[in-house]
Amino acid sequence: MHRDLFTQDHEAFRDSVRQFIGKEVVPNIPDWEAAGQVPRELFTKTAELGINGLQVPEEYGGSGLSSFLFNAIVIEETGYAAANLGGLQVHLSTVLPYFFEYANDEQKSRWFPGFADGTLVSSIAMTEPGTGSDLAGMATTAVRDGDDWVLNGAKTFITGGINADLIVVVARTSREVQDRRDGLSLLVVEDGMEGFSRGRNLDKLGLKAQDTAELSFDDVRVPARNLLGEEGRAFSMLTSNLPQERLTIAVAAQATATAALNLAIDYVRDRQVFGRRVADFQNTKFVLAECAAELEASQALVDRALRNLDAGTLSPADAAKAKLFCTEMQSRVIDRCLQLHGGYGYMREYPIARLYADARVSRIFGGTSEVMKSVISKSLEL
Repeated sequence: MHRDLFTQDHEAFRDSVRQFIGKEVVPNIPDWEAAGQVPRELFTKTAELGINGLQVPEEYGGSGLSSFLFNAIVIEETGYAAANLGGLQVHLSTVLPYFFEYANDEQKSRWFPGFADGTLVSSIAMTEPGTGSDLAGMATTAVRDGDDWVLNGAKTFITGGINADLIVVVARTSREVQDRRDGLSLLVVEDGMEGFSRGRNLDKLGLKAQDTAELSFDDVRVPARNLLGEEGRAFSMLTSNLPQERLTIAVAAQATATAALNLAIDYVRDRQVFGRRVADFQNTKFVLAECAAELEASQALVDRALRNLDAGTLSPADAAKAKLFCTEMQSRVIDRCLQLHGGYGYMREYPIARLYADARVSRIFGGTSEVMKSVISKSLEL
């Protein structure tokens, strides 16, 4: 079905992104997966294309775009190519919104030019070894000492944590609260601060080229000027961006499932079994037809959510619906498409195998499918 979201400017940008990914990313995926991360210079190359500064205000070297559609194009083209940009998408779509919303003028002058030119990339450190999704159970602490916050704790599963120059750390700055969701603050830890160390680049099932780190903070003195937003209000600040974060995951799920369908179509047209093309078997036709129908339904949901996000009307429940539906669909479609590849689908040299492994985490990060169902059920007043 025709998508009417995008203008000629969007499509020109899409073409540039597609060419860049085809030339600079896709050929290097095997090496990057073996290394467990993309090279740091990738982020300066994407900045030269204008990707990093899409929503950075013009006075700091960015494009100053208010629409998320250009970000969505980058996510889609990366997914269509079965590619990976490391922690860049988390930086652009999950972390930068906190800077855009809560950074003061001094912080903007200090950090935004680096965001635009690719010399600064950020990550966010929420999850802890013992708390998982329970942000209110945060054990990492920061105590005020003069002009500094003294930060102690550990974080895990931090996407982009190896390559990031700035880490937005969620820490408990006060225990004198009635609601345990209060008393959390966002502190920006900079690369090289004494006491800040990066542990393992975690060995994951999929997303091999996307660095995922363990981080430790041992009496790290974070200047008070690195407090992002209002002290003690991190919980509400974090939840405010959840709709965009979850829609980002839905867009990626939709794009990678589309890539799987295209890979399967190409494969079954060429593969011969029992003297016939795999594409000629009725079961193949029915399986791929079912996948195509599911993709159309999820695309409609994604596009409506993208419109609502730009209009400022995307609710947490609607974002949860998009993430739940698209990630569950992604799992089904990629699994069916891998099945049509037969034994070759299980070989990592085939992109479908990488897509299969990469897709599994979509139903976990950004809130599990079970959490999405809980959010949706609350909107039903259940």
